[in-house]
Amino acid sequence: MFQNLYNLAMQIKAVLLLLIILTACAPQPDAAVQIPLAVASTLTALPTNAPAPISTPLPSPTSFNLAGLFCEYQFCIGHPVDIAFYDVSAQQNPAAPSSYSQGLLAAYSGNLFIQIIWQLAPGASDPNFLLDLILEEGIDTRLGAPSITSIRNMNVISIAIASAATSLLPYGGAAAWTCGDRVFAWKVYTPDESSAPALFDAALARFICNR
Repeated sequence: MFQNLYNLAMQIKAVLLLLIILTACAPQPDAAVQIPLAVASTLTALPTNAPAPISTPLPSPTSFNLAGLFCEYQFCIGHPVDIAFYDVSAQQNPAAPSSYSQGLLAAYSGNLFIQIIWQLAPGASDPNFLLDLILEEGIDTRLGAPSITSIRNMNVISIAIASAATSLLPYGGAAAWTCGDRVFAWKVYTPDESSAPALFDAALARFICNR
């Protein structure tokens, strides 16, 4: 089991590296536009008389179409309709793709990155070990205390996170839960701090697995 967890951890690191490379290869902003903006920002930041405090509105959640449904490896889970999961394990080693007992999936678009892992763990009732695995040290930062609930007889742990994987997606969330003889973990990077809980709720609402 520990060897399987180590293999999954190495695959997760490869996916995050790919995400960072893709971000680095994205078209760079036009300097003719960015420099005046930077100058204006600097001037705006110069000290002035302190204004009266005003209320700061909460960021608006990004709208996602959550009509997609992934079904494979004897489980199903919801996802945004404009992205598709691919088997990271199979891409890294065609001779050892994901299977019922363990796996690693990822999906991404310009404003979203989702990762799912699972591990055979008969008798396990606490999914926290897989939550620890999907959260990458030095990249993912837990925000606040985790939420622990029971949803449709599944023990579920979820938590908000901040991500340093790419500046385009600095927020996110992660969760882990048990279903039958397997433990699942899910992670998302988002452009705002409000989208992750709704994305996870919608994904888990359509989740089923062969118990």
